[in-house]
Amino acid sequence: MSKRTAVITGASAGIGAATARALAEANFHVVLGARRLDRLTPLADELSGTAHVLDVTDPESVASFVRYISECDVLVNNAGGARGLERVEDADEDNWRWMWETNVLGTLRMTKALLPKLIDSGDGHVLTVTSVAGHEVYDGGAGYTSAKHAQSALHRTLRSEHLGQPIRFTEITPGLVETDFSLNRFDGDAERAEGVYRGIRALAAEDVAEVIAFAATRPSHVNLDQIVLKPRAQYNGSRAHRE
Repeated sequence: MSKRTAVITGASAGIGAATARALAEANFHVVLGARRLDRLTPLADELSGTAHVLDVTDPESVASFVRYISECDVLVNNAGGARGLERVEDADEDNWRWMWETNVLGTLRMTKALLPKLIDSGDGHVLTVTSVAGHEVYDGGAGYTSAKHAQSALHRTLRSEHLGQPIRFTEITPGLVETDFSLNRFDGDAERAEGVYRGIRALAAEDVAEVIAFAATRPSHVNLDQIVLKPRAQYNGSRAHRE
């Protein structure tokens, strides 16, 4: 039996790289996309997969990436991120623009481009990694939370629009995950990023990847609409117990 194909965006690190390993272990052929090809290629080689440069904020990059894909059974919309933590009155429009381009329009571009192949597979599955920030708000986070709310709304709309077709839609909604997310958010400020997770055993990228692989390997009639996972010590986006 030939392997099914899973496409993973933002696969060069963190949740994306861990998901690539988890799906390869679940017997998928993995196609990896990210901007940093130097980090993608060794991972693809390790997993007997393929790697191509992908910037989801660039329509031409998305179109070029999709040309390499002859078939697609699973799409993991993982590319995303946050920039800055300023109050609305101090908002940096460039940061907001990047967050919306990456989280919302990036998900739109990838899903729109691969939907025909996903449906033609006879058992397609789109898994979108959003965040608890897509269902809550917190001070300083309006740029990111608004983008994640929009990404979640986009994903849930697809679930409705394609009802009755051979395709499933699962929203993966993590809380605190210790990756380079906060380091990127704070423009490389390691001390500030470390403070986000201090005193908490946060989720690891592998924890989220395991859940993604679980959802992707359910029987085709089973649709896990939304999976919320948080560290035991976290209640919501702004409240957690710290040791």
